[in-house]
Amino acid sequence: MNARSITDDDLQAFVDGRLDPDSRARVEAYLAADSAARARVARLMALRDDLRAAFAPVAAEPVPPQLDLARLIAARRRRRLPAWQAGAAALLIALGGVSGWTARGSLSDKPTGISALAEEARANYAVYAPDQARPIELAASDRDEIARWFSSRLKRPVGVPDLSEAGYHLLGGRLVATPHGPAGMLMYDDARGTRIVMLVRSLDGTGDVPMVDHIYGPIAGCAWAQKGLGYSLVAAANPEVLHPLVREIRRRAATEG
Repeated sequence: MNARSITDDDLQAFVDGRLDPDSRARVEAYLAADSAARARVARLMALRDDLRAAFAPVAAEPVPPQLDLARLIAARRRRRLPAWQAGAAALLIALGGVSGWTARGSLSDKPTGISALAEEARANYAVYAPDQARPIELAASDRDEIARWFSSRLKRPVGVPDLSEAGYHLLGGRLVATPHGPAGMLMYDDARGTRIVMLVRSLDGTGDVPMVDHIYGPIAGCAWAQKGLGYSLVAAANPEVLHPLVREIRRRAATEG
């Protein structure tokens, strides 16, 4: 596989985690050079995660005894399966393929704390970063209004970091919903149009949490907590690209707080 021969099947296999290390590296190189492909893969990953979330309640349930695969095989050896059991077995296999019933027991585990925030930031990045029409609700010219809006809904002072010295300029922001309450989303881009999303919301407790990197295929994120506020920065870039921005955001938050 090379950049010219990468197909839709290769991208889908990348999203599903079915590529060997060499093929995965080639696809990652291809995505790094093609912003449209990165946006498409991000949407596919978001759809994949939505499907997994939708089937998670079913996947977390124990397999009914009458649908136990070993029992079904044993029964078939003795007699031909009745139609309802054959259909149920087919449904079980289909659910396993979609939601990872047999392969991923972790689906029933819900992320918490910084991990949950990082996942929420990734999901919002996948939805809004590729949007060329209306990725934000309030523009950069409304910086003060954005800060008031976020502070009011999060019930604590929230600033809007200026990252222009690092080459990233504010596009604007919007309020988004998460399973843990409202969050403020800010979007920045650089001269090449590379977009970065920052999500901020309240976390339980008032302490600090060190920065943790999160990798989602071609998407990377850095999440941390500072004085009870959780932050997550996400972009289609190597985490090391985000680290200087994280340091600047943390410095400004400490000054403002």
